[in-house]
Amino acid sequence: IAMGSWWAYYTLGWGGWWYWDPVENASLMPWLLGTALLHSAIVVEKRDALKSWTILLAIMTFAMSLIGTFLVRSGVLTSVHSFAVDPARGLFILGILVVSIGGSLLLFAVRAPALQGGGLFAPISREGGLVLNNLLLATATATVFVGTLFPLFLALVGGGTVSVGAPFFNATFVPLMVPLVLPMAAGPLLAWKRADLLGALQRLWAALVGAAAVLALGWWIAGGPLTALLGLALASWLLLGSLVELAERLKPGRGLGQAWQRARVLPRASYGMTLAHAGLAVTIIGITGASAWRGEEIRIMHPGESVTVAGTTYRFDGVAPGRGPNYSLESGRFTVTSGDRPIAVMQPSRRFYPLQQQTTTDAAIVTNGWRDRYLVLGESDKHGGWTVRIYDQPLVPLLWFGILIMAAGGFVSLSDRRLRIGAPQRRRRAALDPAGA
Repeated sequence: IAMGSWWAYYTLGWGGWWYWDPVENASLMPWLLGTALLHSAIVVEKRDALKSWTILLAIMTFAMSLIGTFLVRSGVLTSVHSFAVDPARGLFILGILVVSIGGSLLLFAVRAPALQGGGLFAPISREGGLVLNNLLLATATATVFVGTLFPLFLALVGGGTVSVGAPFFNATFVPLMVPLVLPMAAGPLLAWKRADLLGALQRLWAALVGAAAVLALGWWIAGGPLTALLGLALASWLLLGSLVELAERLKPGRGLGQAWQRARVLPRASYGMTLAHAGLAVTIIGITGASAWRGEEIRIMHPGESVTVAGTTYRFDGVAPGRGPNYSLESGRFTVTSGDRPIAVMQPSRRFYPLQQQTTTDAAIVTNGWRDRYLVLGESDKHGGWTVRIYDQPLVPLLWFGILIMAAGGFVSLSDRRLRIGAPQRRRRAALDPAGA
């Protein structure tokens, strides 16, 4: 998903990284359910509970991956990400979908009642937090599923053509993420079976103070919007809460030597969890900055003209033709300055591939690790002017950095020793005591 988003950002030249495109959504749905599945599996492992629900999540996660394959390759939905469009192939994938998903759900309906329930737990507990995680992720998946396939269903029943875009998903999906992120900092500090929520929150006082400080600092620097500042505070709460949870395990206040010994024996899955949660927090910071404080200017520019966006001045020096191995190009040249300080010379271009009879954009992007300056050269107006799109993208690099941290957390978790050895099997008491004593 991250590589597809990176490709859209760098190749399509529209200045964005996510558009709620149907194929983008098709990749997001199995990731959401897969994340719920990973957290549900923890309850099965630790408490021998939620077994039926976990199996159902596994079935639906695989089903969503098949649905994504069908959407991408069948041609039923229009998308810049779709490829190998072939109705015959789509029908074949649809047949696989019906057999695999229908068969799996039929087996689940027959066999699930035979699964014995595990231990009981209170609503305020580690298990309760993971169940809340599952419910919110499953609801978010259902929201994306309905929004993605509703136009297709409506067209099938003769209801006409309708477009479901970003406003719907932003209004339905984003509010579900807020109650999902809030408990993520406190959840790992809760005890299994029954927990003290107030006690866990008291241990997170540093995270709460840090989130409040970020909110105040953001208000002083940016002045709003309030929703964006709350997003930064929420991300700071999760990031600092993840670090507090790790510090609770290592207890560095009792001596660095003892903390180092605890760090050596701490399961790698614990480090993976911290990295994954911290990476999500960093990603939220990037998403918030790009959504709230993005600067944009689209205009016709002639050589010698300048435009200022977010305190940065872009001077258009002109366009020069060129050739590549299998394409011709028109390359623009822009001198970028901030005040009297030169920043860069940016050269966005347009490439024409004669074999495919296709024109593509090659955006010019300059980053300092905290913000991207993004420049796209459009078409000529045939009178010496060129359409130029300039975007100032604060905090966008943190989006990619956070995704890399999340991925690193997954790899660290997979290297845990308990995932590389055979899992112990539960044996019946009768097998251990043949005499029945």
